[in-house]
Amino acid sequence: MIAENLQILRNRIEEICEKVNRDPKSVKLIAVSKGFSIDEIKQAIHADQIEFGENKAQELVAKFEVFGNQVIWHFIGHLQRNKVKYAVRTADYIHSVDSLSLAEEIQKRAENLGKTKKILIEVKTSEEETKSGVTEKEEIKRIARYCSQASNLSLIGLMTIAPLTEDKNLIRKSFSYLRKLKEELNTEGYELKELSMGMTSDYEIAIEEGATMLRIGSAIFGERIYYKED
Repeated sequence: MIAENLQILRNRIEEICEKVNRDPKSVKLIAVSKGFSIDEIKQAIHADQIEFGENKAQELVAKFEVFGNQVIWHFIGHLQRNKVKYAVRTADYIHSVDSLSLAEEIQKRAENLGKTKKILIEVKTSEEETKSGVTEKEEIKRIARYCSQASNLSLIGLMTIAPLTEDKNLIRKSFSYLRKLKEELNTEGYELKELSMGMTSDYEIAIEEGATMLRIGSAIFGERIYYKED
């Protein structure tokens, strides 16, 4: 089932890319494996999926202990400063840098380990209170300046989560804003290549607006089952 879902998704991504005159190879598919089992990840790997996203640092560590560098790991959830050490040790990419203090902590931990971390600044592009991310453009630029000068950080792009709505215009506005912000930063010399945006419900619009990284879970693995904690 997972292999079949991946093939359907890859075909659809290719169709949309062709429609908007984009190279399908310019779009990375990140399988969001949060809440899914080791066996389900193995099924995805057997179907040639190599990039996986996790939202929780300790869950990422547990899965890293099984798969290690056999796959490429993306940390895509809200990252608390006291969990940075786990993400820096295991993740190839950290998508959710939403403050200068977090960037500084990643730099410190990465330097201690002798690693360079690929990071993205998370930008809040909707009014929803539950969403994380930086809102003020000056603050985004302040973080970008710091990251570009930090010895163990490689700032490669921006990330956002579109509003949870049926209104496609609002979703498109969110993605379009991120694309324009990337273009603005690049005119200032940042050379950002990645736009991490688009999930199961809105990835088609994200591709049309220039997404280079899609974070997709349920279209690959099925719906998550959440259990109440005792």
